[in-house]
Amino acid sequence: MRILNFLLAIMFVVFAFLQLNDPDPVIWILIYGAMAVLSVMAIFEFYPVKFIIGLGVVYIAYSLFYIPGVMEWLQQDDRSALFDDVAKMEHLYIEESREFLGLMICVAVLIFYWMRAKKFSRR
Repeated sequence: MRILNFLLAIMFVVFAFLQLNDPDPVIWILIYGAMAVLSVMAIFEFYPVKFIIGLGVVYIAYSLFYIPGVMEWLQQDDRSALFDDVAKMEHLYIEESREFLGLMICVAVLIFYWMRAKKFSRR
């Protein structure tokens, strides 16, 4: 588990670093930075449940703002544009869908950590 948590920490640090050229870098560096910190805490089997739940609520609430962009992306014939660097600036829904997926990655990891916290609290 320590290796997985270390890899998650590295992944979120890289995600945060890649946000430096984003139109709204501060919010995304904070989002991914918080996940990196949480992943480092998980290396030491420290799972702050209130922090995990709080981040989950905030990330899910924030992701709701991106639902219209995701819906627009899902209605497109060519959904592969989501992974094309050139298409990034052509359509707002691509950026919104990417940000939504980033938040869902965070939420998935938060659920994993919440489940680990429950396991450790039973010991």
